[in-house]
Amino acid sequence: MKVKKLVLLIVLSLVVMSCNRQETVEELADRVFKIAVEQVKLMDSMLEEGECPRSLNPDGSLMKSTIWWWCSGFYPGTAWLAYEYAQDEQVKDIALRHTVKLDSIRFRTNDHDVGFQLNCSYGNAFRLTGNKDFKAVLHDGAHSLATRLNPTIGCTRSWDYDGRPWDFPVIIDNMMNLELLLKVGQMYDEPELCEKAVSHADVTMKNHFREDGSSWHLVDYNPLTGNVNKKQTVQGYSDDSAWSRGQSWGLYGFTMMYQYTRDEKYLCHALKVADYLLPRLPEDGVPYWDYDDPDIPDAPRDASAAAIMASALVSLSEFVEGERSDKYLSAAENIVRTLASEEYLSEEGSNCGFILKHGVGFLKAGSEVDVPLTYSDYYFLEAILKLLKLS
Repeated sequence: MKVKKLVLLIVLSLVVMSCNRQETVEELADRVFKIAVEQVKLMDSMLEEGECPRSLNPDGSLMKSTIWWWCSGFYPGTAWLAYEYAQDEQVKDIALRHTVKLDSIRFRTNDHDVGFQLNCSYGNAFRLTGNKDFKAVLHDGAHSLATRLNPTIGCTRSWDYDGRPWDFPVIIDNMMNLELLLKVGQMYDEPELCEKAVSHADVTMKNHFREDGSSWHLVDYNPLTGNVNKKQTVQGYSDDSAWSRGQSWGLYGFTMMYQYTRDEKYLCHALKVADYLLPRLPEDGVPYWDYDDPDIPDAPRDASAAAIMASALVSLSEFVEGERSDKYLSAAENIVRTLASEEYLSEEGSNCGFILKHGVGFLKAGSEVDVPLTYSDYYFLEAILKLLKLS
C-alpha cells in the first residue's frame, strides 16, 4: 500500500512539474508554425486573383486590398517565413503566387512603401530560392525608391497625397524601407544606394527623435531649403506622445542600419531607443497603442508594435554583450511568449487566416482597431525564427 502511495505521489509530482515547466523556444516555434502553415493556406483560399489581405471588416469578414496598398508584401512574406520553418511545398507555392503578383511594384516611384512591399516578399523569395529573377525585381525596386530622395533635405519623401498640410512629409516608418536600398546596394556594389539610405537615416536621427529617445511620427520639411516646417505624431495620441508602432519602427530601423553598415552611431541610437522603451512596457511586453494614452491601462494594446519590437530586440541583443544583451533577448522572448498565448494567437482555422489578434492600425481615425494586421503576423514569425537561431 505504501509503495502505491509513493508511486502516486511521484506521478502527481511529475504532473505538477510538467504543468509548471515553461515551454521551450523550440516547442513554441513548433506550435506556432503549425498554426501559421494552416492559416496561410486558409487565407490563400479566401483571396481571388490580384487580391491581398489587409485586416478584418467589422462583420468579421476578410478586408482585402489591391497590390498597391502599403501592406501587400507582408502576406507573401509571412508565407515565405512559414515555408522556411515547415518546408511545406504547398506553402511555398502560395508564397510564390502571392509574391509574383507584386511584380509591377518594382517600377513604382510615387510611394515610399516599395521597401515594405518588395523586401518582405521578393527579398525572402530570393533569400530562400536564389532565383536571380527575384533579385532583379529588388534591384529595380530599389532604384524606384531612390528617386524619392530629395538631396536638399537628404530624405526620401513619404506621402504624395494632394491637399494634405505638408510640403515634404517624412514618417518614421520610412526607416524600414531603407533596408531595400542597403541590401541592393551591397548585392550589386552600387554604393550610391547605400549612401541614400545613410543620408535618410542621419537626417531622421537628427530631426525625428526627442532627447529621451522617443520619436515623432512625422517631420515636414521645406523641399527648397531643407528646413523643418513642423513635427507631428499623426497616428498617435498627440503630437508630443510616443505612438508605439512608430517607436518600434525606429528601433528596428536603426538596429537594421547598424547591421548593414556597422556604423557605431546607429547602434548607439538603437540602444537609446530600446532603453527608453523597455521600462515603459507592461509586464507582458505588449505595448499599448500609444505609450502616453491617458486611458492606460484601459487603452488598446498593439500586437503589431510588439512583434516589430521583439524582432528588433533579438537582433539588437546580438550586437551587444553581457547583461545588456541578456536584457534585450529576455524582453524579446517575453513579448513572443505573450503573443504566442491564447490571448493573442489565433486558433487554427479562425480569424480569416491571420495569425495574431489585437493589432491597432490608426486609432484616432477609427481604422483597424483591435483587429489582426498582416505586419503583426510577419514580424511575429520573423522574431521567432531569430530566437530559434540563438537558442
